Amino acid sequence: MRPSRILRIAVAVGLTAIILWHADPRAVFCATADANPAWIVAAVLLVLIDRALMAWRWMDLLCALTPGSRPHFATILRTFFVSTFVGSFLPSIGGDAYRAYSLSRHDVRLSESAASVLMDRVLGVLAIAFVGAVAVILSPREGVGLAIVVPLVCAALGCAVVAGAVFSDRAAAAAQAAATRLPWHAARRAGASLTAAMRRYSHHHVELVRVLLASIGVQAIRVVQAYCLGRAIAIDVPLATYFLLIPMVLLVMLLPITVSGLGTSQLAFQYFFGQAGVPSPQAVALSILFVALGVVGNLPGGILYVTGSDRPPENRTR
Repeated sequence: MRPSRILRIAVAVGLTAIILWHADPRAVFCATADANPAWIVAAVLLVLIDRALMAWRWMDLLCALTPGSRPHFATILRTFFVSTFVGSFLPSIGGDAYRAYSLSRHDVRLSESAASVLMDRVLGVLAIAFVGAVAVILSPREGVGLAIVVPLVCAALGCAVVAGAVFSDRAAAAAQAAATRLPWHAARRAGASLTAAMRRYSHHHVELVRVLLASIGVQAIRVVQAYCLGRAIAIDVPLATYFLLIPMVLLVMLLPITVSGLGTSQLAFQYFFGQAGVPSPQAVALSILFVALGVVGNLPGGILYVTGSDRPPENRTR
């Protein structure tokens, strides 16, 4: 195991342990153990919907692949779900890297598979920023602080940079020039290829709009999932507050600091929901249930990973 992975696991375990200890492990356990099963089932059903939407939006993004290189539908679907399972044991970008690599094993250029995954991630972040921004606009001003506004602005700016590289000739030229300054030849070539692959999406406006709308739907469903889990453990906070706070939590969980968002998610839930008056034990219990719900959503990929083979198919749709 690589030292960097060991460090991330150590940070995840250590941070989670500290937060649990601070929140009183007994109180957290009691809040989780007394969860209402009806609300938990509702959250699990919503996970099935959001995973289906996530798979569909990535498949739609494969429109930019070189004609004739798109694998079979079953191969794409399996690649997506297995990558979500593998990503449970890796930092947030680990599952994305695995997905890009796995798709490239089916005669898809690595630069194109990486571009599809990158666009999927960018549109997902943009959707989080959009949902959060709408919640900020509709929320009372006194309930919105810099801790909420700044992450949304940063996320939107990051998406704008990528969008510039896709749709602006000048920005694309700047990206290509930056790629030529990378220290290794392989890195320079990979950077140039990825930029060129990203540029393909400038001709797929309809698909990008569809994927963005699906991404907004996914983020809204995740907010409702958290609300269901909160109701399960008797957190008396309105749904509008979840729409304000959960986008912040999701942005924190995207940071590639720990494994599967452990530690960082507990910290984010405790901080943001604490601002809404939620006691620390309940906030931490909600974070644990939210992470566990994600693991449940990744289980189909685990079954495919254990029972299936990842060999490229012999026959492909041309």
